Amino acid sequence: MDKKTQETMFSSKTPEWETPQDFYEKLDERWSFTLDPCCTEKTAKCETFFTEKDNGLEMDWKGHRVFVNPPYGRSVHMWVEKAYKEGLKHDTVVVCLLPARTDTKWFHEYCMYAQAIKFIKGRLKFGGATAGAPFPSMIVVFNGRAPATMYGTPTIHTLKR
Repeated sequence: MDKKTQETMFSSKTPEWETPQDFYEKLDERWSFTLDPCCTEKTAKCETFFTEKDNGLEMDWKGHRVFVNPPYGRSVHMWVEKAYKEGLKHDTVVVCLLPARTDTKWFHEYCMYAQAIKFIKGRLKFGGATAGAPFPSMIVVFNGRAPATMYGTPTIHTLKR
């Protein structure tokens, strides 16, 4: 990873990292997303989207197939909680691209009750970066059904890039 990428990824210059288009397209083939609730106009992946000004955390996602690549800063836990709660709604699927931080409170409070967790093999290259991210990533799926319990944990897979 070059020095400029390191400085940016390990700093607070931006919490937003654009999803690699080819990776998104593979996910979209499976889920046919209809809403991107946390993006910029430039990075929106769906026709229906919310920017920071719209505040997707306050909007209703019901009835959508939602793709969430949240800001990876201090607010990530709010996005995971919102995804979990919206995913409980009828006819709603929420698919999150998240840093694989299995030691965090938000992982144990919400992700462990998802219907599926898919760990991504290798490191994604976000936002046109020339090197992979300095952290592993995962896909977490909340799909409108009752959440799994600790006795019925989510399906966990490794997903190839």
